[in-house]
Amino acid sequence: MARLSTWWLFRRLKTRLWAIKRIGRALALFLPMTRDVLRGDFRPVPWSAFGMMALALAYLVMPFDLIPDFLVIIGLVDDVLIIAWLLNRIDQRLSDYRAWKDEICNSTASHHSPS
Repeated sequence: MARLSTWWLFRRLKTRLWAIKRIGRALALFLPMTRDVLRGDFRPVPWSAFGMMALALAYLVMPFDLIPDFLVIIGLVDDVLIIAWLLNRIDQRLSDYRAWKDEICNSTASHHSPS
């Protein structure tokens, strides 16, 4: 039974490769932000971004969708729309972190530039 569920999960993730790549791009900023939050370097904590990322990952692997996947084209469209919507919301929630990171990078660059 465990072998069957592992195979099922692998197959489901493989069919959602597009979403995994998109989440990977979102994680390029999300993971450094998580590290900075855990270190205590970045505050306030964007809890909504953490929650939405958990929802996006859960929806990706859930066997239940709003529109079943056996409806081939339409079944994949709901996945695309929901994941894209969540990633867009995550990106909005990370705007404060992006500004903070840019400020840190700019101040570091100005200290290293020749005067």
